[in-house]
Amino acid sequence: MLKRDRSVKILATLGPASSDVETIKALHIAGADIFRINMSHGDPDKMRAMMAKIREVEADVGRPIGILVDIQGPKLRVGMFADDAVMLDKGATFRLDTVDEPGNGERVRLPHPDIFEGMQVGHTLLLDDGKLRLVCTATDHASFIDTEVVVGGKLSSRKGVSLPDTILTSGALTDKDRRDLQAAVEAEADWIALSFIQRPEDVAEVRKMVRGRSGILSKI
Repeated sequence: MLKRDRSVKILATLGPASSDVETIKALHIAGADIFRINMSHGDPDKMRAMMAKIREVEADVGRPIGILVDIQGPKLRVGMFADDAVMLDKGATFRLDTVDEPGNGERVRLPHPDIFEGMQVGHTLLLDDGKLRLVCTATDHASFIDTEVVVGGKLSSRKGVSLPDTILTSGALTDKDRRDLQAAVEAEADWIALSFIQRPEDVAEVRKMVRGRSGILSKI
């Protein structure tokens, strides 16, 4: 079979229910051009095993199949609540701080010093995959961030934090990311996808590691 002649490509994420050779082949025949391996839920050994299955299908169908390894990036999360969850109402005030105690309806620990360093008044904080939106009203850049709740809702322990306005000094790669990236390049992944890209320097670091052996895709 020949290479598909179309500009738009269909990307399919592989998971526990779609990790066998037969399913991968069926997905490709149905139209998937590129398969995504999510390193948030895997390690280099699992990645290599998945890539071997994709290459087996590629050899069987006789046309190229793309492999995209999606690097996890930093995981930013709030701390624990005393009752596991609280309700934040629109217009309420809520503090994120460094106090190592269970949170309540007024405050919760945020165990990421670089967020405090980069936070400015007016910056937005998105919690729980964007379900809740807070805006910074005051901060000392070290121990607290006071916010106003713009979009409220239920906030549970360990929910994620996204920062569309704040530049983090720690960069986009963790130690796990660097290990996963090196393994992906050595396994000859076609593309490397980068999460939480904020600065040109984030891509430059990855480019030095990849050295042209894989394409680089920035998720912004």
